[in-house]
Amino acid sequence: MAAKGALELLKGLDIDRLGVGTGSTVARFIELLEEENIKPRVVAASSLDTALTLSEKGYNIIHPSLTPVLDAYVDGADEVDPQGRLIKGRGAALLGEKILASQSRLNIIIVTSEKLVEALGSRKPVPVEVVRDSIQPALRLIRKRYPNAVVRRGQGKDGPVVSDWGGVIVDVYTGPLRDPLEAEMFLKSIPGVVETGLFIGYTDYVVVGREDCQWEVFRYERSKIP
Repeated sequence: MAAKGALELLKGLDIDRLGVGTGSTVARFIELLEEENIKPRVVAASSLDTALTLSEKGYNIIHPSLTPVLDAYVDGADEVDPQGRLIKGRGAALLGEKILASQSRLNIIIVTSEKLVEALGSRKPVPVEVVRDSIQPALRLIRKRYPNAVVRRGQGKDGPVVSDWGGVIVDVYTGPLRDPLEAEMFLKSIPGVVETGLFIGYTDYVVVGREDCQWEVFRYERSKIP
């Protein structure tokens, strides 16, 4: 239902350049795009997984590094707080996702209702992408404040999870964050940290899918404008 709600928001707009994120809810959104025969001129994918899915369906894909200013970007989230701030990165695509979100005129986040939290970090860790050659020094510094930071492992492979951009993913279990912006500034001040999964000031709309087969739309004042 969240994916359907996002599609309804897009139908009234002239979408020539669309950005698409990563995850199970986004996968459903891609299916709906195909069913509705909505074909933007170009689609920027936040991950190789999304790019492969879109390419197989006949969409013209561009890499995030070549992305022009997008008309809209649609993605999911791991957590959303009442101010529209997000934790993202469960699929290890946080760097590509933040690049696309920063280059889009309209950002639409699609989630199910259990993703709504009072404070970021309440249920999910903050993913952080770290240059592989600095993983131990970066971990030592992160753990001075957040002792439960761990290198993500598994997800169908042996060893650490490495993103499409070559960085190692560290899951930082912060607990409920009173000041997500300050936490982001601390994490990004650590040498070797490339990006964090805290998305602050990027949200225009959050579309929440409900169990009663409806959706609810929340509007936010965005501060990060391309």
